[in-house]
Amino acid sequence: MGFSTKKYLEFQKAAIKERLSKFPGKLYLEFGGKLIDDYHAVRTLPGYDPNAKLELLLSLKKDLEIIYCISAKQLQQRKIRGDLNLTYDLATLKAIADLKKYKLPLHSVVINRYEGEAEAIIFKKRLERNNKKVFLRKEIKNYPNNISYILSKRGYGGDHYLKTSKSLVVVWGAGPGAGKLSTCLGQVFLDQQHGINSGYAKFETFPIWDLPLNHAVNVAYEAATADLGDFNLIDPHHFKHYHKKSVNYNRDVEAFPIISKLVKKVVPKDNFMHNYFSPTDMGINLANKGIVDDKIVSQAAKMEIIFYLFRYRAEYAKGILDKEVLDRMEKIMSRLNLRETDLETVSAARDAAQQAMEEKGKGEKGIFCGSAIQLSDGRIVYGKNSSLLHAEAAAMLNAIKVLAKIPDSVNLISKEVIQRINLQKDLIGEERKSLTTAETLLALAISSISNPLAKKAQTELKYFRHCYLHSTHSLSQSDEVIFRKLGMWVTTDAKEKDI
Repeated sequence: MGFSTKKYLEFQKAAIKERLSKFPGKLYLEFGGKLIDDYHAVRTLPGYDPNAKLELLLSLKKDLEIIYCISAKQLQQRKIRGDLNLTYDLATLKAIADLKKYKLPLHSVVINRYEGEAEAIIFKKRLERNNKKVFLRKEIKNYPNNISYILSKRGYGGDHYLKTSKSLVVVWGAGPGAGKLSTCLGQVFLDQQHGINSGYAKFETFPIWDLPLNHAVNVAYEAATADLGDFNLIDPHHFKHYHKKSVNYNRDVEAFPIISKLVKKVVPKDNFMHNYFSPTDMGINLANKGIVDDKIVSQAAKMEIIFYLFRYRAEYAKGILDKEVLDRMEKIMSRLNLRETDLETVSAARDAAQQAMEEKGKGEKGIFCGSAIQLSDGRIVYGKNSSLLHAEAAAMLNAIKVLAKIPDSVNLISKEVIQRINLQKDLIGEERKSLTTAETLLALAISSISNPLAKKAQTELKYFRHCYLHSTHSLSQSDEVIFRKLGMWVTTDAKEKDI
């Protein structure tokens, strides 16, 4: 455990309440990152609760309402969120369902950067037919550079005014580029015209402003947003005013002149936003307070960088990303002198694939695959493909035996069960007979009815959460779902020809 969620939340909640007290009207709090299941933070900061932000908002529930943002461009491009493997419209529906589940008040959904996209209108109708308030905010040309236009009746002044009732308005959204900042500033602009002296602040977990620029945690954030072209830098506005170094990232630095101009032109002089001399000033980020072991956190962050390298390679093979993202990742890796094999499961899986080939003979035809899992205590367990099991299924079964202290020679799955599954495959015309992980776990569940050891083995599945798994080939869709449900971090050597 390199990070204390409890300690972090104590400081973060106090800081939000303190900032809220500075504004007599209301505070629009831009909420970066994921509200629920923030697995980038979990992997980077061991000990971070994936639902820490949810816990924070629940503690402030009586004072808040939520505006959710999505971009019309995200809808039009059918952009996919890699962490959820969902398009942004479906990710938005999931977010709305999560808010309902935890009884957090959703004020409305805002579709930003609208320029007549048919996808945006269809999604708007879909939400409205489910009794959700939806607003369209038009694309502002040359944003954020045309400041005088932005702060005019044709810019922010031409947007719908969202009448909110609570003192804390959290503006959350479907990933970077959803228009959260623009929505917040537009509301501050319109509030002033309605006699409400409101303000803006930003809640981000990464980058952590009071860690060094090249600290592994901050570099891991760059890796996680490499597909967007984001990068960290020393906040020039903060350094100019305070002569102190703090870390921020490019989009906030680029947008800060809008905030400065908005403050000078629109908000009253008693508004606390006049104390914002830099993007760092407007942020609320106490994540560094939660770090209790920098060595553990740094090592975890390095593994996260490698994790994203493999994710981007797979997305490149599928045609989702351009080559420049991979070039960017190579530069990020070199900054910390990282190799892909520093993620220990990588070499172990490749060695297993080599072993499979040597056992069958180099001249024999077929695909030779390997897979490896790193357990929470650091042990590596591998598996290789055979006529019976896929490589990752073999690795999973071997790992279950290790955790349950069951001898390798014991058969947990009966031959009869395997024959029944293969018979089913014959009936539906499936050529490959070796079991996937999903099929293997099903076979284990069936075998547990009559096999006490198989029943014992099943109870070990919960210990795979937050374990790395590497495979030398692309996974079946059903296995991807299984590993996601188990909470495992999966990387592959998948090439375009595998997909």
